[in-house]
Amino acid sequence: QILLVESGGGLVQSGGSLRLSCAAPRLTLNNYAIGWFRQAPGQEREGVSCINYGGTSTNYADSVKGRFTISRDSAKSTVVLQMNSLKPEDTAAYYCATIDACNALLDSQVGYWGQGTQVTVSS
Repeated sequence: QILLVESGGGLVQSGGSLRLSCAAPRLTLNNYAIGWFRQAPGQEREGVSCINYGGTSTNYADSVKGRFTISRDSAKSTVVLQMNSLKPEDTAAYYCATIDACNALLDSQVGYWGQGTQVTVSS
């Protein structure tokens, strides 16, 4: 089900930054672990980052570790993915999703998806 809403995507030069946000009008995101996924044209969807229920634990794919930061704004019930030092290989549609477990970021563990927001990084 598409119940989450991503925003903040756009076009940025290599080395630049973008801030993505995930919200859910019909869900209380504070009650869910939230994962970020991305999918480039012709590629399979891959897990990027995840934050547990309560925001006390996070994990990242090796490809983005040290450059991306996931966090919760509990007052607004949103999840933010801050993306720094962006590379052309980061170009993809980015999706947030509720997820049962953050350790593996598997599609099979996803409950609800967002519609996606496009991130394009030029060289």
